[in-house]
Amino acid sequence: MKRANASPPIHDLLAERWSPRAFDPNDSMEGAAIDTLLEAARWAPSASNTQPWRFLIGIRGDSTFAEIVKSLKPGNAKWAPNAAVLILALAKHVKEDQSPLPHAAYDTGQAVAHLTIQAQALGLSTHQMAGFDSKIADTLGVPEIYKPMTVIAIGRTGDADQLLEEDLLAREKTPRQRRARDQIAIQGRWSKSLED
Repeated sequence: MKRANASPPIHDLLAERWSPRAFDPNDSMEGAAIDTLLEAARWAPSASNTQPWRFLIGIRGDSTFAEIVKSLKPGNAKWAPNAAVLILALAKHVKEDQSPLPHAAYDTGQAVAHLTIQAQALGLSTHQMAGFDSKIADTLGVPEIYKPMTVIAIGRTGDADQLLEEDLLAREKTPRQRRARDQIAIQGRWSKSLED
């Protein structure tokens, strides 16, 4: 576990959440655990209660899982197949009448965050990935009004030394870092300190 060095302290579920790559390939997830994760996502807030998020769930060994794995960029394809579950998160970005849902990506991100923290509460690990081919949506029959946002690997962590190649192992063991608070937020007007 790579606990965040947070000051002031934050809730343990937030401090202990991180994105491992060393998933235990022998772990499996029961339907009840998946249902609990999805229920947490279901209760996320959304603009005008539109609830634009949708999730396609692949369980290791099924065809959806295999298709999601095929969509992964090479770096992610090295480790993600060991996860017990891969979920493709999508955002409904337009209504049926083609009027936009401008907050769909934001709302879907909140739903994924709820899912992630619920996973942490269940003793599960998650790793969200942008490194995938969005054409997976076509492969899985998704209508065009839904945009792929992320793939989420879920499972229990295993022994990184045994599961990861050297380049990934180094990244797995690197301490977590974040920008200082004054580089992400200030009270008042915009400041140069907020710029990269």
